[in-house]
Parts: sequence; C-alpha cells; structure tokens
Amino acid sequence: MGEVLALVEARLLTALGEPDARAAVTFLGTDRIEVLRFASGDLVRYATLGMSAQPMADPTAVLADPVKGPRAELVLTVRGGLAETDKVLRPLAVLAASPQVEGVVVAPGASLDVGEPLWPGAPFSSVLVAESGGLVEDLELDDPLDPVRFLPLLPMTPNEAAWKRVHGAQALEERWLANGTDLRDPLRRSVTLD
Repeated sequence: MGEVLALVEARLLTALGEPDARAAVTFLGTDRIEVLRFASGDLVRYATLGMSAQPMADPTAVLADPVKGPRAELVLTVRGGLAETDKVLRPLAVLAASPQVEGVVVAPGASLDVGEPLWPGAPFSSVLVAESGGLVEDLELDDPLDPVRFLPLLPMTPNEAAWKRVHGAQALEERWLANGTDLRDPLRRSVTLD
C-alpha cells in the first residue's frame, strides 16, 4: 500500500508541482485519505492521496480481490479567490473513501454526491467524474496491479445532476461545451437545460 501511494504522490508532484497545503482525514474503518492543494496562477487544484491504496471492488463480488481491480485518485480544479474552496477538503475525502465505505467503483461518467454544498455557498453538492489521462497521466503499476487513474471531478448543480440522470454524462458534457461553461468557476450558475 505504501509503495503505491509513494508512486502516486510522485506522479502528482511531477504533474502539478509542490503542494502548498495538505490535510488528512480518517473515517472509522477506512485508510487515511489525504487531500493535497496545488496553486497554479489563478487556479487551485485539489488531489486526493490514499484512495488508490486499495483496488476498488465490484459491490456484487462475494470477496474483494486485494490485488486486482481499478485504482483511482480524484482531482478537482477551481478558480482561486472567488469562494471558500479550501473547505472542499472534507467532501473530497468523503468521495475518495466511498469505495471503501460504500463498496462503489468510481469510474468516468459516474455521479458522486456529498449531500451538502462542496464548500460554503457552493451551488454544487455533486460532481461528474470525467475521463482520466489529461492533466495527470495514468500511473502504470507492476503486474498484476491495475493502473492508477487520476479522475477529474466536474461540479454539478442539482438541476444538472438531475438532467444527467435522464440524458447521460456525455449529453451534459456536450451541453456544457456548447454553452462555453466555465467548469472551474466555483460560483457558476447551472447551464441552460431544456
């Protein structure tokens, strides 16, 4: 576990630079989850560290495989200085612990909901999990371990989350793109949905 996390942290530092802050959260019955903050110009990136220590298990499996299975960390990017986004540390840790706590497999296209604003005054309580391979490249591990994927999180308003449930993740992403939605704006309003 420690070896995987050391490699994951090295990949994050290579891609994002030195973190300017980090916090750790431990939930009862789970491994410790850290959230690292990286400031880059007017952008602030938050990345989890700890979710990939264990592979995510299929919730229908009788026994969880301790070696094989998808591994991931979460990355959220927002514009700094517009809202109290540093309060997102605990919600991010909750999302990163969800595979251990709830037995879910976090994958692109999934919706994750924390049931409260991501930070004070945020119009978002859920996120859309996007495809990996952009900002932070996937980290290949030795066989038989699956690679660690760094999954971007895109905050969704309640209306967007409801619309996504009906029309799908791709349709919502296309709607954002067509409207020029700034997904990094921590105060943005819901995209026009019809």
